[in-house]
Amino acid sequence: MSKQARALRIVAADDDPDDQLLIKEALEDNRWTDGVDFVSDGVQLLDYLRRRGDFADLRGRPLPDLILLDLNMPRMNGREALAEIKSDASLKCTPVIVLTTSSADADVSRTYGLGANSYISKPVTFQGLIEAMDKITDYWAQLATLPSSAK
Repeated sequence: MSKQARALRIVAADDDPDDQLLIKEALEDNRWTDGVDFVSDGVQLLDYLRRRGDFADLRGRPLPDLILLDLNMPRMNGREALAEIKSDASLKCTPVIVLTTSSADADVSRTYGLGANSYISKPVTFQGLIEAMDKITDYWAQLATLPSSAK
């Protein structure tokens, strides 16, 4: 690893158990990750990031380096969660990669306007997802300097 001495910590917010499994499998052999934690909606994501509720036992552990965010989830959707993340001083520098089925121009524009760092339409094949996860992690682990590693 060039700029970072450790693998990426990732949390993925996606309500579809099948998509969670595919993302997990696509990242399992990835040389740049420490695996991935999953939450099922925006409420859980914010609880995870703020280390409260069901995630209070994570207090003291580092926050994730990357957030993978689906847009269409129950209780609090990805747009609402993104807006809250980017308005929170302790979370706003964490890169958020929107990974969703939508390719609508309105969704792309709106999420970038809310502060998303990247917008990726979910590939339709598992091989496509593996390639996307490899590119995402290669970029964020090798080329980008993350806030947590810039100290």
